[in-house]
Amino acid sequence: MDINEIIQQRIAKLEALTEKKVPLYPAYVPDHGTIGQALADFEEGRKVALCGRITANRSHGKVNFMDLKDATGKIQLYLKRDVVGEENAALIEQLDIADIISVQGELFKTHTGEFTVKVLDLMVLAKSLRPLPEKWHGLRDVELRYRQRYLDLLSNEDVKKVFLLRAKIIRAIRNYLDEKGFLEVETPMMHDIAGGAAGRPFKTFHNEYTMDLYLRIAPELYLKRLLVGGLDRVYEINRSFRNEGVSTRHNPEFTMLEVYQSYTDYEGMIKLTQDLICSVASEVLGKEELVYQGKAISLKTPWNRQSFAGLVKDRFGIEPSDSPADMLEKLQAKGFARDKARLSRSQINKIIEDTLEEGLQVNPVFITDYFTSLCPLAKAKKDNSLISERFELYVAGMEIANAYSELNNPLEQRKRFEEEIRELNAEENQLENDGSDSGSRSHQLENDGSDSGSRSQKNVDDDYLLALEHGMPPAGGLGIGIDRLIMLLTDQPSIRDVILFPLLRKQEEAEG
Repeated sequence: MDINEIIQQRIAKLEALTEKKVPLYPAYVPDHGTIGQALADFEEGRKVALCGRITANRSHGKVNFMDLKDATGKIQLYLKRDVVGEENAALIEQLDIADIISVQGELFKTHTGEFTVKVLDLMVLAKSLRPLPEKWHGLRDVELRYRQRYLDLLSNEDVKKVFLLRAKIIRAIRNYLDEKGFLEVETPMMHDIAGGAAGRPFKTFHNEYTMDLYLRIAPELYLKRLLVGGLDRVYEINRSFRNEGVSTRHNPEFTMLEVYQSYTDYEGMIKLTQDLICSVASEVLGKEELVYQGKAISLKTPWNRQSFAGLVKDRFGIEPSDSPADMLEKLQAKGFARDKARLSRSQINKIIEDTLEEGLQVNPVFITDYFTSLCPLAKAKKDNSLISERFELYVAGMEIANAYSELNNPLEQRKRFEEEIRELNAEENQLENDGSDSGSRSHQLENDGSDSGSRSQKNVDDDYLLALEHGMPPAGGLGIGIDRLIMLLTDQPSIRDVILFPLLRKQEEAEG
């Protein structure tokens, strides 16, 4: 029987029940408990009221055995015609798998020891016009899993567990930071200047103020304004947006954690990062060892460090004092970007990082000593102005976090903004001249959000600089890509597997 025939049969049942004045979509839901609670507090003969979805229906003459499932568990129902009454007996004949019902009855165990409800009364809460997918469908049809996540959750317990773990991970992050005296805050999602990180923004328009606005690519500059205002420890678990590519590690809409702490630096952020991730892993997984895509990973601290400047010099011969032209020439000598006549620093850095990722160890490693020219919002080292006080955290070759000592000198910050704007404008001119799609991606976590600030906007953010001119204390800032961290802790290969509703092409385009 094809799907259309099934739907027509179910509609016919709905119409038959409607004719008998059976309420099928009532607003009233009887007082009830959860199935999980009924199972945990099981007592023979105890009366219960439960709601849930029918997931199985087995008929044995005048008796039906059904499985009822809610978010907390599953229990068997025992429905006997002469027990439930004539009206309910007629109703049972019209029920289908996937219908949502409410039952009242008594708990008992069958002779096989299965916990069961002897149903005394029932009510239909929602009639399902479509059948549930077969279990294999929810597991194998990747497109259906993402496009119709509700079916994926209904048919795949492992998927449901991932998202329960996601909620638990985020709750553990909040608990850790709250206990350390950090204040959770909310900052604007619409910005008049797209700044605080590298990335191409989504643009919108506000009718009342007749002004262009951008969905934020990062909350960094607003959070640092709060440091100026005397809130010394703040964090935001935020939604940010990058109008860029999609991959197993990137989604245009993503969740990120940004943390800022006054009177510390990137060394303080290294300790915070280690302690936070280890605490979350211990709370959620019960251990500090995990397996990601077949690779055993130990979170035992302290985590190793490697120098970006050292890796780049060894691999490409590139020095922090090199100009973009020099860097490109050395890359081309190693077989990279041979078809390019010019690349910006950020584009060059993207090539370098993509190459270096392949050789990184599986266990956590902090990559330090980034070139100052690639970090316009970070302080330079005291003994070497060409190297910044910044790190990126990699686990299993995947970037998880990014942090640095925040630049709080307003004059130096303005100078760096202006330098970067000149470079961005040069990139735009290149785009106009050769039609290439250069510069569209960040050289850090361009889409999952652990980039807490790599490139400024095309216009100098004078309001942020005004805040700095009032004095911002020395501070450390940390950005963690929540989606990637959840991928790691739940052993999921794609970012789409940890986002309930990832962005997809229109269905007709995907099918075409």
